[in-house]
Amino acid sequence: MGPPGGGKGTISNKMVKDFSFDHISTGDLLRAHIRDGTELGQKVKGIMDKGGLVTDEVVLELLLDQSKKSSGNILLDGFPRTIAQAKLLSDSPIKIAAVIVLDIPHHVIVDRISKRWVHPASGRTYAYDYNPPKVHGLDDVTQEPLVQRSDDTPEAVKERLDKYEEVTSPLVEFYKKQGIAQVFSGTESNVIYPHVKQFCIDNLKL
Repeated sequence: MGPPGGGKGTISNKMVKDFSFDHISTGDLLRAHIRDGTELGQKVKGIMDKGGLVTDEVVLELLLDQSKKSSGNILLDGFPRTIAQAKLLSDSPIKIAAVIVLDIPHHVIVDRISKRWVHPASGRTYAYDYNPPKVHGLDDVTQEPLVQRSDDTPEAVKERLDKYEEVTSPLVEFYKKQGIAQVFSGTESNVIYPHVKQFCIDNLKL
């Protein structure tokens, strides 16, 4: 877990490559189920079409459904984000072996996000200073145009970071008390990742 724009996606991709985790992103999962018109996707779309929020129980249902398709270790991305979600997850068949916490200075994130471009349909994210697309302005996979989100202004980013700290700080403490949270501090994913990788080797026996 880590603040928005803190490098979770980059770190996750490296972990998947090095350790063959099955990466499960709740955001990607929701979009995929809606796009494919699955039973769960129709349930989620029905909620969203009425202006409602997808409940924690529905998100957990999606996670459990996806985890059953996994033959190995899974890497959760985007869930849990609150104490309530963490408690739901604790009561589920999914067992958490470790929680990777990225501690990135807020001023670094504000600067980083202001340079961020996204592919709306997939959520793939690019930044021209450290993770540029192969072709300027186009998504690597679909070659569709990239856009910059209207809420990626410095003021909006600062507000999101404050909200993240308010909601997620208790969650970090929740997992620290269980002895499974490990905090990694820094400003660059390529510098932080070797420490994350060594932690996985030493503590998760991967």
